[in-house]
Formats: sequence, structure tokens, C-alpha cells
Amino acid sequence: MSTQRSPGPARPSHPPGPSGLSGPLQPARPARQRRKEIRPQQLLDAALPLFVEKGFAATRAEEVARRAGVSKGTLYLYFPSKEELFKAVVRHHVAALIGEAGQIVSVAEGGTAELMRALFAQWWARVAACEVGGLHKVVLAEARNFPELAQFYVDEVVQPARRLFESLIRRGIERGEFRPVDLPATAHAVMAPMIFLLLHAHSFAACPVRGFELDPVATLNAHAALVLDGLRRRDKGTR
Repeated sequence: MSTQRSPGPARPSHPPGPSGLSGPLQPARPARQRRKEIRPQQLLDAALPLFVEKGFAATRAEEVARRAGVSKGTLYLYFPSKEELFKAVVRHHVAALIGEAGQIVSVAEGGTAELMRALFAQWWARVAACEVGGLHKVVLAEARNFPELAQFYVDEVVQPARRLFESLIRRGIERGEFRPVDLPATAHAVMAPMIFLLLHAHSFAACPVRGFELDPVATLNAHAALVLDGLRRRDKGTR
């Protein structure tokens, strides 16, 4: 007498997916495809120190490709020229931070003075004191030889930074914290000492020069105190 096995539980046609849902699993992406997705970032990260160390003119595309671990042809697939690569580096490492700061200012609560101090501190920590800050020196040094890149930098970095500080000062005026001032002129006056500190960090402070030492954080704090005291609104009869 033969016995029949009772059928076991029905097996799903596909292994369960996330959260117990049944369905076909996504096939693993080929290593070549995964590598393709990270190449642009690799190239930007490889290009930044070369541009800062050697300048725009002296940096060669093959050096960037070699440091990124890709071929020169791959570099040109993403960035058709060295100029476009430099622009992408500036957009990624500098312009994006200005845009981020603008968003913070637009939704921030609290006093404008503290917001400006925080903006100064973030600028020093994330731009001036980092390798990224060297890009500004590169542009200033090579502006006459590459006026198109200089114009790009003005459009993508200088003007947005000026508008950022104008919006911050305008905020203080509208909230009754700051006295009325000429916004463009005051924004430039605020930015100028910051540019000096950035250039010092990537020139005199980066080599063994004596007699021009300064504490950049203390200097930046002193600048903030002078700016905020000058902007502070004073009631009539007070100094």
C-alpha cells in the first residue's frame, strides 16, 4: 500500500522582498555600472588638490585621470575640457555651499547677529581653512590669462556670496536689528576681510614665512564684532 506525501507549503515564485513583500529581487548591478556612477565624484575629488597645488594652467587632464584611477578618455566622457572640469569642481565644492547657506538664512529663526556669526564660522571651517579655499587664490592668480573662467567664478561664487550677505543684512534691517545701509557696498565691506584671511591661509600661512603670523579665528571674531557693532541699530540719544 503506497502512501502519498502531503504537499508542503506552496513556495512563492519569487523570494520575498523587503518587508516580507513577495516579488522579484532587483538584480545586482554589474561592477562596471556601479563604478560608472561614482566616477564623476572621483574625478572632482582628484582634480581639486591638483588645481589648488599647481594652478589651472599647469594641471594636466591626464594627471587628474591618473589620480582618479581612470583613463583620460573616461575623464573627457564626463568633462569635455579642462575648463569644464574646473567649473564642475567650483560648483561642487564652493557654489553648492553658498546655495546651502542661502537656504539656511531664508528659514532661520533667531537674531541676525548670531546668524551672521554662525555663517562666518561655517565659512571658515568649510571653505577658507580647507583645500577648497585655495580655488579662490587660483582664480585671482590666473584671471588675466583666463578671463572666461574669471567671469564664471564671479557669476557662480562672488555674486551669489554678495547676494547672500545682502539678504542677511536686509533681514537684520527689516527686523529692526540693523540700521539702514547701502546693501551692495556693505556686503562687499563684510566680504573683503574674509577674502584676505582666505588668501593668507593659502599663501603666507602655508609656507615658512615669519613676521606675518595671525590667529585667523580670533581675527574673524574681531571682524564680526566690528561689523555687527557698526550695523547695530541705535536708538536716538544713545551711542
